[in-house]
Amino acid sequence: MIGELLPGSVVAVEAFGEEGEREFGDAPLYPQEEALLTQAVDKRRREFTVVRACARRAMDKLGVPPQPVLPGERGAPQWPDGVTGSMTHCEGYGAAALVRADDLASLGIDAEPHAPLPEGVLAAVALPAETARHARLAVERPDVHWDRLLFSAKESVYKAWFPLTRAWLDFSEADIDLTPVAAGPGTGPQGTFRARLLVPGPMVGGRRVGHFDGRWIVRRGLVATAVTVRHG
Repeated sequence: MIGELLPGSVVAVEAFGEEGEREFGDAPLYPQEEALLTQAVDKRRREFTVVRACARRAMDKLGVPPQPVLPGERGAPQWPDGVTGSMTHCEGYGAAALVRADDLASLGIDAEPHAPLPEGVLAAVALPAETARHARLAVERPDVHWDRLLFSAKESVYKAWFPLTRAWLDFSEADIDLTPVAAGPGTGPQGTFRARLLVPGPMVGGRRVGHFDGRWIVRRGLVATAVTVRHG
């Protein structure tokens, strides 16, 4: 699912539901990772384990020796030299996407349950323009939970932003315009989005980036989003 949203240079590994739990849930952790879980409940431990097992499978596919994935500044994962990537997990799903740093400057992925946001969350994360677009899309395409999709897109934008800037990006500092696109039979809703940065963007390849572009998909009871930032 996530892989469909990313260019071919990215290696994506994902785990769905009970099948993913069986395949990845008991994968061994490195001692440095175990040290982070001394007080973790079982649910947290399994999510942590599954997503890191996905990341190490992706490392292997890239030809990178598997190694610990430890949280760094603001919890962002610390990747091996020459690699950039992103991870996400929610109930019944975990995924990691990795790419050679020569191929992409940054990327961000996120997955959420395809369900309405809790009451009050949309008002807390959406700009007035986003709220207006949400109201229109909710009428035109009621099969999509646009509030949850907007939240996921903002998460992916932040995950792509932080490695380039090492700075916080507030929900109110990116204006996201979601666009549905025609999909084939049985593929489910999908589309693109553009995040216009309302603060100075990062310098990438000698240019100031003013927006991030991404893609989204709804499938298997989930909504997934992905952002990629190219060098050129």
